[in-house]
Amino acid sequence: MLHIENLHVVRGEDAQAHHVYLPQLVLRPGQLVAVTGESGCGKSTLLEAIGLLLRPDHVGRFTLTDTDKEHDVASLLTTNRQADLADIRARHLGFVLQNGGLLPFLTVQDNIRLPSQLLGISPDKPLLDRVINTLKLGPLLGKYPSQLSFGERQRTAFARAIVHRPGLVLADEPTAALDPYNAQQLFSLFIDLVQQEKMMALVVCHDWPLVQKFNLPCLVARPDADSGEHAETQARRGTHFVF
Repeated sequence: MLHIENLHVVRGEDAQAHHVYLPQLVLRPGQLVAVTGESGCGKSTLLEAIGLLLRPDHVGRFTLTDTDKEHDVASLLTTNRQADLADIRARHLGFVLQNGGLLPFLTVQDNIRLPSQLLGISPDKPLLDRVINTLKLGPLLGKYPSQLSFGERQRTAFARAIVHRPGLVLADEPTAALDPYNAQQLFSLFIDLVQQEKMMALVVCHDWPLVQKFNLPCLVARPDADSGEHAETQARRGTHFVF
């Protein structure tokens, strides 16, 4: 389970600063939530903070629970224990970045296998084959990222993010460069895997019809604080993310 309370990130300085608030988020195994809002409101910033790529300015609670242990991420952030945070990122998180984030000197096949290789485990072959076949990556396995279209890089990044079965998958607009058919295929696979493998997922998505089609719960960006909550910050330029 993922449980976060009072997460606050500041981007920029002084009058140009943008404040991103997450009052509360609880995710349970098998749950996928879409993160929605206007461009520039802080969706990617929120994902980076939850994904431990960006240190929040404040967090009240941040725990990530796997099958046998609760990780107190807030404490690790407060004490700046980078080695422990890096281990959580590698073992328990999967990322799909907007630009794919693939290593240019590795083939598609080696990029997909990289997280498992770094953990010293072998990818689950049935899962690997299913992802590769559904996303039509078979003909691309021997190619390098420079030889791929943007959409092909996004599909490869998605495959890489999930084959080591992370507890939490964070995807930043994974369908942005895909045609409607492939976008639907990826989302359908994503939802099935999250439910079957008891993962959790947060997906930044601008494709509202796709969100509606799959009836996804949404974490919505609001430009102002809710009444009575963080009232002292309402005059600041910022975004609250709420269900």
